[in-house]
Amino acid sequence: MAKLEINRKQNLRIARHVAVIGAGWAGCAAATELASQGAIVSLFEAARTLGGRARRVDLHGHALDNGQHILLGAYSASLAIMRKVGINLDAALLRLPLQMVYPNYTDGMQFIAPKLPAPLHLLLALFRAKGLDKQDKLALARFSTTARWMGWQLNQDCSVTELLERFDQTDRLCQLMWNPLCIAALNTPPERASAQVFLNVLRDSLGAKRAASDMLLPKLDLSALFPEQARQWIEAAGGNVHLGTTVKHITPTAQHGWQLDFTSADTSHQQEFDALIVATNPEQATRLLGSNLKAETTRQLSGFGYEAITTCYLQYDTTLQLPRAFFALLDQAELQHWGQFVFDRGQLHPSQAGLLAVVVSASEQAIALGNSALATAIAQQLAQVFQLPQLTNPLWHQIISEKRATFSCTPALDRPDNNLGLSNCFIAGDYTKGDYPATLEAAVRSGVAAAKLCLQAKS
Repeated sequence: MAKLEINRKQNLRIARHVAVIGAGWAGCAAATELASQGAIVSLFEAARTLGGRARRVDLHGHALDNGQHILLGAYSASLAIMRKVGINLDAALLRLPLQMVYPNYTDGMQFIAPKLPAPLHLLLALFRAKGLDKQDKLALARFSTTARWMGWQLNQDCSVTELLERFDQTDRLCQLMWNPLCIAALNTPPERASAQVFLNVLRDSLGAKRAASDMLLPKLDLSALFPEQARQWIEAAGGNVHLGTTVKHITPTAQHGWQLDFTSADTSHQQEFDALIVATNPEQATRLLGSNLKAETTRQLSGFGYEAITTCYLQYDTTLQLPRAFFALLDQAELQHWGQFVFDRGQLHPSQAGLLAVVVSASEQAIALGNSALATAIAQQLAQVFQLPQLTNPLWHQIISEKRATFSCTPALDRPDNNLGLSNCFIAGDYTKGDYPATLEAAVRSGVAAAKLCLQAKS
């Protein structure tokens, strides 16, 4: 905390009292950046748990997540801010080389990047890949080469499906690699997902240094991975974090600041602040800011569609362990195979031995089955693809569905800017204008950007 104290003393002249509404990853990032530059922060969160749509849930005696996540080595802003608040990244994240490995008893593939400098790691991974024939490998090499030559930019955005057709990608390569990567990264089916945003993610991972393509699996729950440590950082800097507190109204003041009306423990309060960052979802931002918004911003905030993500937790005997920490799965609705990735939580947390987490992105069709039927179908899928009959009958299961987990990342989507054109008021969230889809990295980047704008604004 010594560095933080020095920064506060150096920046005392710009110390401002800033309210941040929403303690998801964007709000926590904004509040952390503000605190590190000498601002006094009050962070408001309606829920009792920090993290927003990426948070801890307590199930059957385990601290789990409301959705299993993978981070990428390319997530520079997320990794930087975790380091800033004191997270030991080596202890908090399991770093694995880029890989797409399917269980042996499926018609899948095995693609694992070795620890070599880029792009040699991809070339050797492609040469060694199992389950792809010559045409598949040539198609993948052609895609990578052409995308680099284009600078990972399109003159006009289109769907990922159109992009893959334009690059003459084989059906098998699309099924086993591109479509799963698209759904995992954008949480939007490839036929309506933005090709440009998909290329942005590939540019910063496959098209960058080798470490950028690494897959990072959290060993800590998502609240402990950053938001809870951010809370300690903010409070050490003289700020406050208010959980279980709902902001009802915000009003501009004559001093170019903002008044917040909020309730906590059924008690109403009012407080004025020099500046404000609204780090809620678009609907809440619209409700709070109301008539203060420009018509264009209101249109942008109301223009999002949403996609669901479902995580199915299945607990087995503690002796169960998969050959790898995670596998890709073939999702085939006609076979009632809904799982797209399975994670062996016991390889991340020793206390969670025998616990598997299966992810279903863009999961509206799967959710329609109902929780019990979906869990049964996923257990049967695992038993079949791993040829382990005991996987049919877990000791317990739990389905967690975030029905509005991410915005639909469609082509040429018009996303709002952090700067609303209002005095000392900004927004932050993974949905704001930027290169990335709705990811933790997009949220952190947006939060940091909003904080910097706030610090630069005139009182």
